[in-house]
Amino acid sequence: MRFKPSYLLPVLCAMLVSSTVVAQTIFPLTRADILAGSHFDFKVEFGAVVDPDQIKVTINGRDYSKVLGKKAQLLAREDGKEVSSLLLRDASIRKPGPYTVQASDGQHSATVAWRVYATPAKPVAKNVILFIGDGLSIAHRTAARILSQGIEGGKFTGKLAIDDMPYMALLTTQGTDSIITDSANAAHAYTTGHKSCVNALGVYCSRAASTLDHPRVDTITALAKRRGMAVGAVTNSEIEDATPAAMVAHTRRRSDFNDIVKMYYDSKIDVLMGGGSPNFLPKSTAGSKRGDDVDYIDLFRQADYKIAISKSEMQAAADDARTTRMLGLYNTGNVDGALDLKFLKKGSVSKFPDQPDVPEEMAAALKVLSRNKKGFVLMVESARIDKYSHSLDPERAIYDTIMLDVAVKQAKEWAKANGNNTLILVTSDHSHAVSVIGTVNDEEPGVDMRDKVETYAEAGFPNYPAPDAQGYPGKVDVSRRLRMTFGAYPDHYDTFRPFMDGEFVPTLRNADGLMVANEKYKAVPGAVLREGNLPNKGARASNSGVHSGDDVVLTASGPGADKVHGQMENTELFRIMADALALASQETGAAAKPRKK
Repeated sequence: MRFKPSYLLPVLCAMLVSSTVVAQTIFPLTRADILAGSHFDFKVEFGAVVDPDQIKVTINGRDYSKVLGKKAQLLAREDGKEVSSLLLRDASIRKPGPYTVQASDGQHSATVAWRVYATPAKPVAKNVILFIGDGLSIAHRTAARILSQGIEGGKFTGKLAIDDMPYMALLTTQGTDSIITDSANAAHAYTTGHKSCVNALGVYCSRAASTLDHPRVDTITALAKRRGMAVGAVTNSEIEDATPAAMVAHTRRRSDFNDIVKMYYDSKIDVLMGGGSPNFLPKSTAGSKRGDDVDYIDLFRQADYKIAISKSEMQAAADDARTTRMLGLYNTGNVDGALDLKFLKKGSVSKFPDQPDVPEEMAAALKVLSRNKKGFVLMVESARIDKYSHSLDPERAIYDTIMLDVAVKQAKEWAKANGNNTLILVTSDHSHAVSVIGTVNDEEPGVDMRDKVETYAEAGFPNYPAPDAQGYPGKVDVSRRLRMTFGAYPDHYDTFRPFMDGEFVPTLRNADGLMVANEKYKAVPGAVLREGNLPNKGARASNSGVHSGDDVVLTASGPGADKVHGQMENTELFRIMADALALASQETGAAAKPRKK
């Protein structure tokens, strides 16, 4: 081959870039698993403005419109740019089988493969309860078990309810754009059965300019509501936050809180509980975070929802046999976690003294949802395991793990008392880089707290008091306590102690825009400055811990739980629920076969 002069390199590079730009992108993406009869948006993005007469799109060798039942809209210059797209909203395929999609603009082509799957003709479960411990990692489970069960003779004296389930699997957490996920596309995988990218809910991530215009996929809420079932979501985060929003939302940007509130209303979800009331209030109301004057609390009320702003109101509404819909908003922000709510009375407890915890929310939701004779789907989230892990506050994260376990125990008891026809799934959306590595022993001499960390044989056992009936020790600032460490963190002062005055705030942004250790904790005796291992400047600067790419644990019980085993993709959890409830359309027959060439 002859040597190519250096002045040709820019031309060659431009040719390579050009060939990449004009390649088609087809949504759903390749290897998508699609529930038969579910709705999805079909989109083909071309790399340039194309001649409509040159476009050819086939599915299994047939014109796509013959398979999907209608023609797509041609966006000749999508969002005013020099690119064209085909877009078909609310497509569906009722026949299960493999599908090959080919798209050509006359010069370039692309191919993806889908698998459309059926479910059993009849459900094996009447109800599904999906528990999500946001950020719940192996270390959180271990620590919660130590505090709530105790160890005798080298063995735990009991099991956590989240562990005492007959089926277990490991779930992947990666999305379409990264090995590290966030709560949005991770929860989306559970509620839609499709993969997506960071910050996305109920959509594939395309080049659409508007966050609300990306290709949508059905949520389990929409599927269950079409079957006449009831649906609920309860959390101790803001109700618009990523995990609960994944039950209904279709947006590329998880922070579209005002739009998500509208999506909740439009979905007619039956029970909705958490914090985040400002996004329901018209902008003319003090404290509102809306950009319009729509009063969504009033709209929900007019739609026959009982409105509750406290635990007392929630319980009264749930006990009323006439209540079949409920909206509970118990805080302007996140609902306080278990340690503050039950013991330390910090956070916002003084401002909102009558907040329910997650098990109390769930108990109320079960009363309301079970009034629907066709069954229900309920998502229950212990959200602040994640939030406290971001803030490097292990004790609060552990107590909220125990709170999740209390809720699971109560759900299992409810299921046993109500026909044993409820599938219960317990998992996390993603993990944190967190480990239990020993204990901190205050009785060791000296002021250097690092010298009080004990490992291996010296770690011994912590001396927390015996837990109460729910599994919570009444004291966390004991003299020999767990040493839980985080593997991904910003600059901060490590105090080696529980934060008794409120949630830890490890890092602040200084006048130069750098993330620096919070000086508030510098004066704590024995505190050590930890130089972070995360970026501290620029757009990627971090003021908290971050998620890890580790697999998460899924445990399950009840009808349909036997499909939980081994290592699975997180999207398979959706299929387990869909199979248990028989959510696919029941048209028989295989997919159309590709034409022979």
